[in-house]
Amino acid sequence: MSKKNVAVFVSGSGTNLQAIIDTKIESANLAVVLSNKPDANALERALKHGIPVEVVDHKEFDTREAFEAELIERLEGYNVDLVVLAGFMRILTSFFVNNYKQRIINLHPALLPSFPGIHSAKQALDYGVKITGVTVHFVDDGVDSGPIILQSVVPVEDDDTEDTLLEKIHNEEHRIFPEAVKLFCEDRLSISGRSVSIK
Repeated sequence: MSKKNVAVFVSGSGTNLQAIIDTKIESANLAVVLSNKPDANALERALKHGIPVEVVDHKEFDTREAFEAELIERLEGYNVDLVVLAGFMRILTSFFVNNYKQRIINLHPALLPSFPGIHSAKQALDYGVKITGVTVHFVDDGVDSGPIILQSVVPVEDDDTEDTLLEKIHNEEHRIFPEAVKLFCEDRLSISGRSVSIK
């Protein structure tokens, strides 16, 4: 099986990038790590493992489309099969999404469709749910609304704080995100409407 070229988009520390690196997915070639923040610690993780890096600072562009046009241009040389959003703190417009249709996956720290958007752990605690979790999904034009690939449940304890709940959520992220990348790169995912089936 030929390897799929994977671009990982990051904005922060890169713990999910590290989980993907550490999993050593045989069907995936980590072709490039791209950040919108020049000082993202994730870039150091990539360089340490010999992965090329690109920085496209969104602050240097007047519009989202101009920023995304530059993202697309930077990716062109890497022949990218899959874009992985690993803590990338920019919402991508349909301009970018349609360019990589059904080839972008994202991680969300809740059981979608519950608690989309930001501060999902706080939303879960405020709502009083007994379980929350992690969702890996394909990216579409909406916010956290694309077809779901994998989900994992995290129990919410009475004494959980936002920090303790996030720690449990991150542990599950690091487990199922690399698994979703692996499934995509092994051509084991098929999408029909909102449903993703695993072969």
